[in-house]
Amino acid sequence: MIEQPQRPRPAPWSEVRTNVKRKWTTPFFALEWIFEWFAYFLSNWTFLHVVNYLRTFGILVAVIFYFSESGDRLKQKHYQAWQVINTAQGKGGNGGRIDALQELNEDGVPLVGVDASGAFLQGLRLEKANLARATLNAADVRNSILPSIDFSDADLRSANFRDSNCRGASFRNATLDEADFSGADLSSADFTGATLANADLRNANLQAIDWQHIANIKSANIAGVKNAPEGFAAWAIKNGAVQNSSGSQ
Repeated sequence: MIEQPQRPRPAPWSEVRTNVKRKWTTPFFALEWIFEWFAYFLSNWTFLHVVNYLRTFGILVAVIFYFSESGDRLKQKHYQAWQVINTAQGKGGNGGRIDALQELNEDGVPLVGVDASGAFLQGLRLEKANLARATLNAADVRNSILPSIDFSDADLRSANFRDSNCRGASFRNATLDEADFSGADLSSADFTGATLANADLRNANLQAIDWQHIANIKSANIAGVKNAPEGFAAWAIKNGAVQNSSGSQ
């Protein structure tokens, strides 16, 4: 609150006039003296003090309302993000979905069941996101940052995850047929129950993946895989995987 200090009573004009050294400056001294009296009367006007208190009170009320309505603003923000995602459903391109998905995830909103099939999502950043039962078939998710993401029971057929960071991702029971994971970091990923038929795993990092219960790896290309767990390559070849460095299958 801005304080309104009480000003001292100005000196009488007769006293002020004695300080005037040059006659031509008298009008300026007189004008200043008038303003001093004007300021004196205003500083002692109770109405201005009341206005000052009301202004301070108004600011306080505005701050209280701002924080009390923060929840509604957050809901509106989430509603708009979901509207962007749902409006673009089934369409190609970005359509603002990258920003919408990232904003929702940053606010801790689960993305369970989201449908972004065929979407252009290159460079997407969704750390520790929950996309269980999501549909991203034929989506372009190259060069994305997706560590510890939950893709369990998701439909990721023909999705392009080339050169993406999927460390610690959960692909439990997910459909990954014909998905492109070439050059991707899949270290510590869980593929329990997942199908990887015709998937491209060339040069992917498979360090410490959970692979023993992969449901289907027939015709998957495992050429040049890095840090594969002991026994994985032999098991994969035995179950129909191929090693074709050219990528043609």
